[in-house]
Amino acid sequence: MTKNIEIESKTLITQDTYEKMVAAFAKKSEYIQQNFYFDTPNLDLANNYSSVRIRVYVEHAEQTLKAKEKDPKQNKYHEVVEINDLLPLAQAEQMVHAAQDKEHFTFGGDVGNYLNKHFDKEIVNTLELRTWSKTRRIMADGPDKCDLTLDLTEYEDGFCDFELEIENDDPSLIKKVLGELQKQFNFKSTPENTNQNKVERAFTHSK
Repeated sequence: MTKNIEIESKTLITQDTYEKMVAAFAKKSEYIQQNFYFDTPNLDLANNYSSVRIRVYVEHAEQTLKAKEKDPKQNKYHEVVEINDLLPLAQAEQMVHAAQDKEHFTFGGDVGNYLNKHFDKEIVNTLELRTWSKTRRIMADGPDKCDLTLDLTEYEDGFCDFELEIENDDPSLIKKVLGELQKQFNFKSTPENTNQNKVERAFTHSK
């Protein structure tokens, strides 16, 4: 299990800007991840600024809970508490298949402990697979030795979007790097394209 505070700038960008950034910076890694999102029929997690997902990679998987940070270090960028439990690939696939077949199961590990501590039993017992997405993720070396994440995400209805993420413990560095990138690639951060929640986007594009 890992638990950390995640501070990041999240900006939706055009496909053209995405492709120019991919070409401009050295790649550290590139991989595909499948994201399976869970909530109750009444969206009790989302209504409490929380989310639970199972994320499947080629050789491993993880279950993740994100919740709103009650005492944030800053208020400009996206900041959440994130809890991750590593899962064997076979176990994760079994959980997803069970959910797809409408079979009941509960989350274990530290994600399960958090759910049981912070949510009513009725909510925990009615979690179901609500939607999914598939992301091609590129990690790149950005300006000022700051890592960049470039995501191409396809949703359940076939819609695709492109996103730049800059994650760092220092909000001032995030601001500096984002400003440099906006000048270099001629885009602007606006309320409409900034800090748009991936889970909410997945639910918007669910069938």
